[in-house]
Amino acid sequence: MSINKQAEVWLRGSIDGIPALLQPVAHALLQAREEIHEILHDFPETLLWQRPGGVASVGFHLQHLSGVLDRLFTYAEGRMLSQPQLDYLKAEGVPDEHTTVTSLLTALDTQLDKVITSLHKIDPATVTEPRTVGRQNLPSTLMGLLFHAAEHTMRHTGQLLVTVRVLKKAP
Repeated sequence: MSINKQAEVWLRGSIDGIPALLQPVAHALLQAREEIHEILHDFPETLLWQRPGGVASVGFHLQHLSGVLDRLFTYAEGRMLSQPQLDYLKAEGVPDEHTTVTSLLTALDTQLDKVITSLHKIDPATVTEPRTVGRQNLPSTLMGLLFHAAEHTMRHTGQLLVTVRVLKKAP
């Protein structure tokens, strides 16, 4: 780590207003935001939908991160997905010449702000309450959904970071 770099988010202390039990979720989501913004600084628009070696594009990862957070937090609130959410899911990864890195980062930031605000409102006493996922009503808990949101976000962030590095080095 360079001297000028801040410590990772989880090493900077608690996030005000978020229950201690949910700090790891907030830390992971905020860390993802920082890493994504850093690696995409000056990322060429022409590479947004490229799929090196057949892996998912940078555009897909950015769309998916926004969409999956929206969906997981909808389930966490005990609600089913709306038609616009289902339509968004179907469109994830579909190249669109009008979509830009900036517009995708703005959408991601908006979604991250929304879910961080949601974390402030969660009563830690409710995290073991049951929740269901999808049309099949698969069983989970509020905690399961929140921690999956953090884990899934970091998984796609890692994949996005590697894809960006590969694309930037490609001839």
